[in-house]
Amino acid sequence: MSAAVNVTLGRIAMRNPVMTASGTSGYGQELAEFFELKALGAFVTKAITRAERLGNETPRLVETRAGMVNAIGLANVGLEVFLKDKLPWLREQGVPVIVNVAGSTIDEYVAVASALDGAEGVDGLELNISCPNVKAGGLEFGRSDKAIRDVVGAVRQAVKRATLIVKLTPNVTDITAMARAAIEAGAEALTLINTLSGLVINARTRRPVLANVFGGLSGPAIKPVALKMVYDVYRTVAREAGVPIIGVGGIQTGADAVEFLLAGATAVQVGTATFVDPRASVDVAAGIASYLDENGFENVSELIGGLRVG
Repeated sequence: MSAAVNVTLGRIAMRNPVMTASGTSGYGQELAEFFELKALGAFVTKAITRAERLGNETPRLVETRAGMVNAIGLANVGLEVFLKDKLPWLREQGVPVIVNVAGSTIDEYVAVASALDGAEGVDGLELNISCPNVKAGGLEFGRSDKAIRDVVGAVRQAVKRATLIVKLTPNVTDITAMARAAIEAGAEALTLINTLSGLVINARTRRPVLANVFGGLSGPAIKPVALKMVYDVYRTVAREAGVPIIGVGGIQTGADAVEFLLAGATAVQVGTATFVDPRASVDVAAGIASYLDENGFENVSELIGGLRVG
């Protein structure tokens, strides 16, 4: 008998622990050309803002030795078009839908989150708090525990139905303090981690490769950092609070995903690997199941936080 791989995040029942990472699979139709989305535990959309955003100037993505650096700039169709044209198709796919929410003010986060919370077919909201706060001189919401409390608390009051997930930036001194702020403000799950700030330079031209100069590093290069942050947050904050962690950062295989589960994650996201192989996420799910069977586990929950230390 095969091991059970289903997990629960808040009120989201997932058939397996694997979901897409925001921004790497659009609104789902691109990925559906390669497999049925219901093979996933959940599908996470690219970020949605109140109004359409065209994103940054090109070039805005560059491959690096062990990943890529992007400065897409939250390009998206906007809330109205998403609700009208994208969500109806997604909710027919038989997979839980988590919408990534972005904004430049607390009011925008609240407006977008409350509209999505009232929409049929939205199971979860993932707050992307790596966005600049225009009312605080451009400082990212996620780099201040006070700002995290403010934005998460405001959204928590507005959201009544969907599971509220907060995606944390790794570009901080102490991510456990940020995780604690998010949990105390009402986060029901945490996603760790977003991209690391990076810079790619063309030595020939002596200029930055990206038009935006800086971007976010993702892929295998950030996996050790992501694992440590998941481990730290799980051991110091999330485990005691009973708040599940979604691990993300450089996952390419089932073995990679198992490492995140051992570090304390309940579920994982696959992102950059999808650009190499569109089926990467379903292959990761299969790899987790194989690991459980080969090592005599009856349930994936037995892995969570099971890292042997000392």
